[in-house]
Amino acid sequence: MRGTGVTTSAEAAVVTGMAQGDDTAGRVAPAGAPAGAGSPRRRYWRAGLLRGGIELRHLIRNPKELSGHLVNVVVALLLAGYISDKVPGTRVPMAHLTLAGFAAYLLFQIGLVNLPQILVTEREEGALLRLRATPGGIPAYLVAKSLLVVAMAFGTLVVLLGAAAVLVDGPLPHGPGGWLTLLWVSALGLLAVVPLGAAIGAVLPNPREALALIMLPSMGLLITSGAMFPLTSLPVLVQKIASVFPLKWMAQGLRSALLPDAARAAEPAGSWELPTVALILTAWAVLGFLLAVPLLRRAARRESGSRLSERHRKAGWSGGRTA
Repeated sequence: MRGTGVTTSAEAAVVTGMAQGDDTAGRVAPAGAPAGAGSPRRRYWRAGLLRGGIELRHLIRNPKELSGHLVNVVVALLLAGYISDKVPGTRVPMAHLTLAGFAAYLLFQIGLVNLPQILVTEREEGALLRLRATPGGIPAYLVAKSLLVVAMAFGTLVVLLGAAAVLVDGPLPHGPGGWLTLLWVSALGLLAVVPLGAAIGAVLPNPREALALIMLPSMGLLITSGAMFPLTSLPVLVQKIASVFPLKWMAQGLRSALLPDAARAAEPAGSWELPTVALILTAWAVLGFLLAVPLLRRAARRESGSRLSERHRKAGWSGGRTA
């Protein structure tokens, strides 16, 4: 796993530099336009998309990494297969509510748990140190990671909903409105957690501690956000605390897309509150972007060969593993 990550980071870093270098060669600014207007941003996007494509190919070709994502789908299907109750006050199967909540949690986990682990691991392998020597390396890196996470998230969501519909009679959106709600809630939910995950990954100490520091709060939110069972069954104080975090609203938005209107009776407000879902997730997206870019730039500025070598020495890595 770790060796694969090194190859991916090194190859992607080379492509990032080549894409940016090739794009600048022979370019002449249009008459009357400010010097370099627009071109740096296009270069960063191009380099980021190329790098993201490389990382996606590595992910697809790595059965161990793919199996890690599929395990969560299998767990969700097993839970849904064993739950036979109805949502209190409705005729909606509890299994459908659980699958909708688990779909939200998978998106949340990829952005807020998997992404920080990826960033911390690549920082330890010298990726941020290489980015310091690449013009526009941080923006291109963020574009690449966003592409990777979005592909992982939507791929996992499609597999979960498709397998659930075939194997356990799971829920699917009803009509174009349901599909549209599923799309915008999933996209906005990812925007809410991916930048936050990048910010967390920039400050976590090392890969060994990263999982321990973020998994426990994530599991706590899974239990308290109504993703696995009706939120109304929890104490009012817990409901109020959960309503601050994005997972509660992601799960509620996906329930509105996947469950019939009768399931609204199990919601604390008796409705889906989709305008509030959009508002809360947008607020978290803005907060995450405000935190992620400066924290990643700060982490990159603080990187040096001596710092990296010292961390590798403490971790017991061999000299050949340093950047």
